[in-house]
Amino acid sequence: MDYTTPFDIGWVDPEFAPVLLAVICLAVVGTTALLGVGLVAYLQRRSSRYLLITVVLGLLVARSIIGLGTVFGLVPMTIHHLVGHGVDFSIAALVLYIVYRSRSPSRDRYAGPGSSDDGIEGEHVKE
Repeated sequence: MDYTTPFDIGWVDPEFAPVLLAVICLAVVGTTALLGVGLVAYLQRRSSRYLLITVVLGLLVARSIIGLGTVFGLVPMTIHHLVGHGVDFSIAALVLYIVYRSRSPSRDRYAGPGSSDDGIEGEHVKE
């Protein structure tokens, strides 16, 4: 695949190329900023849950960069779709795993009336 400019690719209408490029650039910047926030949160909490959220945010950054590479003709469309759908599946699986692990039925037994237990291990604040 030859390097192209985003304004000279056959699968995008030339009048929408600037919009596509702007949206993908914003996605890269936004997901990178979110990854930074997630990394800071993980470094503060150091729990497996925060690590998994940081991995999910990293996958979003990778997905955005693959999209940008596709617009510039560096990543073939087939690879773009394979990686994109693979990342989508991974993100969904990780988020569902995090939600599943956030509250176990055995913890509900021990939470008494008026308990502020939110089901997230090791993250309780005493008032």
